[in-house]
Amino acid sequence: MGDADEPSDGGSGRRTKVVRLIEEYELATLGPEMERRWTSDGDDRLSLRALADHFNQRLLETKMTEAGMQPLSGEIENTYRLLTDDDVGSADETRTRRRLERNGVDVERLQSDFVTYQAIRTYLKNDRGAEHATDDRPRTVVEGENIQRLRGRTKTVTEGRLKQLQSADHIRLGEFRVFAEINVLCEDCGARYEVEELLERGGCECSS
Repeated sequence: MGDADEPSDGGSGRRTKVVRLIEEYELATLGPEMERRWTSDGDDRLSLRALADHFNQRLLETKMTEAGMQPLSGEIENTYRLLTDDDVGSADETRTRRRLERNGVDVERLQSDFVTYQAIRTYLKNDRGAEHATDDRPRTVVEGENIQRLRGRTKTVTEGRLKQLQSADHIRLGEFRVFAEINVLCEDCGARYEVEELLERGGCECSS
């Protein structure tokens, strides 16, 4: 991966490679997402290496979508693996490159844009001022945020799958919105709460 990382600003206006790519690929929400997932102590925390893969996959997804390829669920991850994994045979890699190139993706340019974990670390620490530290907030607050993120991810995945089915004429569906709710029923006292309410009040009727 070509990682001639452009040094941080330092008042000169020069940008790091990750900053430049976020701007060029119009991925404004990716920076905050990576910071959150690196500094989180929840189940969705990612290492710097995993974040580099995630970042590169978003670049690949952008180029495939721009080329009109409409990648299905799991296709981005598999295509990225075929392009970058040392265990992939040369024939499989060549077929993958040719398929992308036939659809108008400049694979050589794309691969030169791929970043390493060092570039992600530079971006998170220098450009975003992020540090991974133990969260000393109440556990219910931390886990509540983790649950909200999981629910948001479920909502996003569901929306994406429905749009794919809709565009391929597998289902008839107009403009739509997806609602993801998590309710908890205590079978002992019969009380039912949205999960956020349950955490905020510190338990169910059993606790009172």
